[in-house]
Amino acid sequence: MHVSGERAGMLAGIRDRALRLLPRPVWDAVGVALLGVIAPLIGLSGMWDFLRVTPEPVSGWWSVAFLLPGCVLMALRERMPMVALLGGLVLFLGDLLTAGGLGPLLVLMDVLWNAVRSGSRRRREIIGAGIGAVTVGVVAATLARTGDVRVTFLMGLTLAALLGTDYWWAVAVGRAEDVAELESSRAADRAREAIRDDRELMARELHDVVAGHVSAIAIRAEAALSTPPDRDGDREALRAVRDASLNAHEALRSMISVLRDTDGRFSLSLRLADVPALVEAGKESGLRVRYVSELTGDVDAVIEDTATAVVREALSNCNRHTPGAEVEVRLAGDAESVSVSIESSAGSARPRRALTGSGTGLATLADGIGRLRGDFRAGPRPGGWSVAATLPRRVGS
Repeated sequence: MHVSGERAGMLAGIRDRALRLLPRPVWDAVGVALLGVIAPLIGLSGMWDFLRVTPEPVSGWWSVAFLLPGCVLMALRERMPMVALLGGLVLFLGDLLTAGGLGPLLVLMDVLWNAVRSGSRRRREIIGAGIGAVTVGVVAATLARTGDVRVTFLMGLTLAALLGTDYWWAVAVGRAEDVAELESSRAADRAREAIRDDRELMARELHDVVAGHVSAIAIRAEAALSTPPDRDGDREALRAVRDASLNAHEALRSMISVLRDTDGRFSLSLRLADVPALVEAGKESGLRVRYVSELTGDVDAVIEDTATAVVREALSNCNRHTPGAEVEVRLAGDAESVSVSIESSAGSARPRRALTGSGTGLATLADGIGRLRGDFRAGPRPGGWSVAATLPRRVGS
């Protein structure tokens, strides 16, 4: 089997080099020309002698005179398929009534197949009717010339089988190519839609990430400006601003990298192990955060990412709208689900212009959790605000 595979590979390589040298239609024309020249040498001429209109038998080499122009039409069949078909039909009929050779019939079948395969439905219907008319005409001529019903029937059956099978095969191949082209177009449309959806998702995720960092920058800067100058406190605030700026910058670089690499995906995946860091960042920004984790066991990566995103968005909103609030972050779960809740209360109204968001953060979370067949709730509660999500532990469960 290995030897056969190598031989097939060699033959494929030879074929590819030959096609680069000359187009496929030209090679087909050369092959038919060789068969048409060999046919008179082995006596394949005068096959339709009972339809001959000349008073004396014609040399089989006259069939080559009809064959060579037909080979030119074969070489041009893809550029002008209907011209090649009509020309091939005329040459075939001329040979049928004189030399009766094999070559012009092969030319007709080749240009017929190409015209039907590449044609529209209307063209195929016209060609099908033309095949019927030619067959009826030849049958009528055979009956008139021979008067023999058996010969007439055999002639009609042969011609109908040759041209009809050629036509049916071409229609089948043409329809298959049409379906393949349609599926390819639909696949391209689906790919474009997927890319658009991915870009929208990346834009939402980037908003969430960068908005959180920018909020932290603004909060720390505002806190430093609202207190008396203090060297240690101010430097600590500057370090926090620097860290948040670097994180935002890294998120932007990740997005740019994805947009430049068509095979890449936006990768700022979060893990449950990142929740303590988010809690610490919330504390540094002035929130009074209590973190409780009762979650054990493995969780799918996409569930980890979504659960951690809920915590990040909720703490970001607390920073943005109720600085200094008391917040409880709780993770829990059972064998089949993971629950995340963030309860905030108290907090103070911001004395300066409040930070505002685009309002897409919670909507994005709700949409993503809905796709995972989870449950998401966010809204006011007595004395504060509540954000809660319940997710399946495994995707698809």
